[in-house]
Amino acid sequence: MAALSGKVAIVTGASSGIGRAIAERLAEEGALVVVNYARSAEKAQQVVTGMQAKGGKAVAVQADMSRVAEARRLVIDTVKQFGRLDILVNNAGKFLPKLLAEMTEAEFDQVLALHAKGPYFAMQEAAKALKEGGRIVNISTAGTQRTFYGATAHLGSKAALEQYTKGLALELAPRGITVNAVSPGITDTGVLTEQYRQFGIQWSPFKRLGLPNDIADIVAFLVSEDARWLTGQNIQAGGGIVM
Repeated sequence: MAALSGKVAIVTGASSGIGRAIAERLAEEGALVVVNYARSAEKAQQVVTGMQAKGGKAVAVQADMSRVAEARRLVIDTVKQFGRLDILVNNAGKFLPKLLAEMTEAEFDQVLALHAKGPYFAMQEAAKALKEGGRIVNISTAGTQRTFYGATAHLGSKAALEQYTKGLALELAPRGITVNAVSPGITDTGVLTEQYRQFGIQWSPFKRLGLPNDIADIVAFLVSEDARWLTGQNIQAGGGIVM
């Protein structure tokens, strides 16, 4: 029997990249996966169709995770439709490289809303629905440990998500629910500039970029029963670039 058979998982920002790989991996393990997207309806449906063709169970659901009302709705509607929620993976994100001196207030607000505010309230709703054995995984970045130029707002927003992870892990531990973060390094999602590709290769002891499946395998472990004794952790999934 698949390890996640009978479980319901939400993966935000799952129409491409790391989120897609996570969604596909959880479906392979037997979970019914809610493939969340903000604007890419066609791409999300392609992901769902591909998963279903392999025998997986999935649905595509639109919600802009930078909007609190929509982040809440995603969780509430999932529970209404499927009767339960077992796993929440907060993956939705967007990298906006910009110097502090050039960042506008509107851009700053958008970065914080997507990476910190929306996930916070999605977790608030998830915490109401999760039972013993529930799992929350937040996708952060190795950049909070090995900073890089022109990313103050991005890294600050992800650092907030890491602190939420530890705080909520403490709150939910008495109920047998784990909360962890995964921090990828530079990962080949098909949208990297050549500059960042070279950074990723040079920084990693393995001398290669990370792949979305590298991250998905770690998330699959964290949401499994085998990871029941791990909580409040930030797993550095960057091929050693923070060493």
